[in-house]
Amino acid sequence: MIDLPAAEEAPRPLHPGISQVSKAHRKLAPIVPAQNIAGHALILVIAIMTFLSCLTLGAVTLVSDTAATWQTQIAREATIQIKPADDLDMEAALASAQSIASRFAGVRSASIVDRAATARLLEPWLGAGLNIDELPVPRLVIVTIDPTNPPDFAALRQALSAEVPRAALDDHRTWVDRLVAMARTTVTIGFSVLILMLSATVMTVVFATRGAMAGNGHIIEVLHFVGAEARFIAGEFRQHFLLTGMKGAAAGGLAAIIVFVGFSWWSSRNLATPEADQAAALFGNFAIGSAGYLGVALVVVVIGMLTAATSHLTVMSYLSDIDMRQHDA
Repeated sequence: MIDLPAAEEAPRPLHPGISQVSKAHRKLAPIVPAQNIAGHALILVIAIMTFLSCLTLGAVTLVSDTAATWQTQIAREATIQIKPADDLDMEAALASAQSIASRFAGVRSASIVDRAATARLLEPWLGAGLNIDELPVPRLVIVTIDPTNPPDFAALRQALSAEVPRAALDDHRTWVDRLVAMARTTVTIGFSVLILMLSATVMTVVFATRGAMAGNGHIIEVLHFVGAEARFIAGEFRQHFLLTGMKGAAAGGLAAIIVFVGFSWWSSRNLATPEADQAAALFGNFAIGSAGYLGVALVVVVIGMLTAATSHLTVMSYLSDIDMRQHDA
């Protein structure tokens, strides 16, 4: 009986788990390198861009809401001004103008600005203790209007001219038109700045993606040549930069929310000071409201998606250039 030689056994690893660990490590090793100094710098740049974008959006929201409030308040009132004259009984003219305005549909009320209130209106310019009977000061009748059903201002002017020739009606339409034009201009400028910031963010991501591919270009080319699909490689970059973009955008959006909350808190704590009164007259109470916070969240999501989409398109363009060079060669 002839003994056959035993089959050679495969070499065993030094430790049973080393082979499995190595395979798992190779499987999980990312194409894009882990966060380094350049990656942290990109997160910081995206955070700054997002912070500025959210501040711009919040400022536009504040100005737009304040302008809408001004427009509503001005549209609710009209003013009848009566100029003094030597032969004019001012009190009778004021009562007649008040009666005429009160008869029109769409007028909620008409009130005469008395002597004391008129003197207080002129006090910042002419000082205290003013006797308005000694000066040719016009007197006013404040007409409160129903915004949903305003009166016929042309007919009201005609009636006033017929019975009180020295009366002039001001419906503040000029001021309303100016406020609307200012609000639209501010919103247009704000959104233009926002678009420029988003464009700068996209270009920053393009350069960062190019830098990441330059450091791993040989790996990308080898993977591409051995059969790795472009979508797979681009997906790895997209996932990496989506995470990077969301980190930076979330940090920037959170910083902007902290700024808005801080300003709102400061405004509520200093309601009685002149500085707070001036700021409230221009920007309200610095509260951007639910729409503003929703806009901040939208900016964060948009910047994160732009970061991922930009890296994906950049990688696809890079791999397309590789295929073109190979075809030309």
